[in-house]
Amino acid sequence: MAAGSLLTLLDDIATLLDDVSLMTKVAAKKTAGVLGDDLALNAQQVTGVRANRELPIVWAVAKGSLRNKLILVPAALLISVIAPWLITPLLMVGGAFLCYEGAEKLAHKFLHGGAEASKEDVRAAVQLKSKEERLAFEKDKIKGAVRTDFILSAEIIAITLGTVANASFTQQVVVLAIIAVVITAAVYGLVAGIVKLDDLGLYLTERPARFAQSIGRGILWAAPYLMKLLSIVGTIAMFLVGGGILTHGIPFLHHAIEDLAEVPGDIPGVGAVIQPLTPMLLNFACGLVAGAVVLGAVQLIKKLKSGGH
Repeated sequence: MAAGSLLTLLDDIATLLDDVSLMTKVAAKKTAGVLGDDLALNAQQVTGVRANRELPIVWAVAKGSLRNKLILVPAALLISVIAPWLITPLLMVGGAFLCYEGAEKLAHKFLHGGAEASKEDVRAAVQLKSKEERLAFEKDKIKGAVRTDFILSAEIIAITLGTVANASFTQQVVVLAIIAVVITAAVYGLVAGIVKLDDLGLYLTERPARFAQSIGRGILWAAPYLMKLLSIVGTIAMFLVGGGILTHGIPFLHHAIEDLAEVPGDIPGVGAVIQPLTPMLLNFACGLVAGAVVLGAVQLIKKLKSGGH
């Protein structure tokens, strides 16, 4: 009898772990877009910081990220218990915010000289002389990064909560905890590696072996392009994920995209290739439009508040 109960318990645990593993994979896929932007933004937070202070700053932001998730995960679980109907509206708000952030990044880059502004930040950081000025600069960097992380972490937790909304409370707790810890470790581990790529490249160029020197020069050449690529991928992912959340939350739009996605399948030769990409492109387009609308509304409100100046 005891052996049978033990086997039943083990079977239940195994089933729970299988379910948790599956839901965690699904949640990780759905949050991948936010992760791309999270990674790009955090890797850029050490711009202008001295090389020996890069890792301490990344570690400080990582600890802030964990504190953010210690607040967000219980809040998400509380919502799932007392007001589960809030999950979809929160996801919609989160999706709209992602699209807005993507649109704001594009506007900043193409309309307000984003690249030049970044260069000015670097020049200003290099000019800092005293220890107090450098510490104040680092504290501002960390605070800004932790604030940004709170918003992106909220998006990740909201998307994950939407994925496990129909699961048991125990499964929700486990999946949210795993996603929170694994994502924090993955993002800031990768950020630490990325910001030290130039050091690795420099180290290899000073090795006696020509092969190592070649790899080092290649890393030094590729590092700036990697940062740019991360930023581009992150922005695209914001529109894809945000647009996908919005279209799934609006039934008629979701069904329209499903119907339109079937059309390319009839095109001879290329239909099989285009058809799987069509929903992604439509979600991206919806995200881009939504982001532009929200950005326009925000700018209008700011203009009205400032008296039209």
